[in-house]
Amino acid sequence: MNGASREALASARERLDALTDNTSVDAAKLAGELAAVTALLDREVSLRRVLTDPAQPAEARAELAQRLLAGQVGGETLDLVMGTVRSRWSQSRDLVDGLEQLADTADLTAAQQSGALDGVEDELFRFTRIVASNPELRAALTDRTATASAKGELLRSLLGGKAHAVTERMVTRLVTHPRGRSLEGGLEALSKLAAERRDRVVATVTSAIPLSDAQRARLGAVLAKLYGRQMHLNLDVDPEVVGGIVVKIGDEVIDGSIANRLAEAERRMAG
Repeated sequence: MNGASREALASARERLDALTDNTSVDAAKLAGELAAVTALLDREVSLRRVLTDPAQPAEARAELAQRLLAGQVGGETLDLVMGTVRSRWSQSRDLVDGLEQLADTADLTAAQQSGALDGVEDELFRFTRIVASNPELRAALTDRTATASAKGELLRSLLGGKAHAVTERMVTRLVTHPRGRSLEGGLEALSKLAAERRDRVVATVTSAIPLSDAQRARLGAVLAKLYGRQMHLNLDVDPEVVGGIVVKIGDEVIDGSIANRLAEAERRMAG
């Protein structure tokens, strides 16, 4: 998103946080209604263009949203959407992207309120790894000829009763309505959003053998001190690293594996 849209999304997220700080607000219901509005505006291109038209007064855009959604969604959702369309968006599609992110954030807030956020983060990571290691599953979930209901049924067979309801809802929205995103990119975005709920950085740690609890705690403390933020570790095991660990944080990779040191030694000898 460009400048205006980033500012609009930041304001919307602040309003969402203020709204969900009130424990009487059902964050899961709010997420579902925001997701429904997202789907509506994704389908109705002309409508979202009108709702983001800078030539129209902000209040007129908000009133249009009110006329369309009153009685279809709850008061909290309606107020949030009206506030969002009052803002200036660089592109009409950014409004839809922003509402989708608000829906996911509301779902993660529901998980946080119930003490399940850590579990949801771990489930998103594990599902990402499952998809990466199973080309047939990835093909089925990204098949453009398959219906949304068929993909939803497949996900229910995989996640129903085995994953938290928030995880299942967010992954199902991503798979059934990808909106041009890759499956991997969408899952990564969800993981980052989950980490942000606790103001944490996600570090993917790959080791030759599983780390002990003590090793995980020490590594988390070192990385938190290094980056100045609380760190969430996603642990993976890959015998090909030979020994040591590889840590990936965003685009940065800290490769402390023996395999990497051997490769570096070979490069030096060849040079």
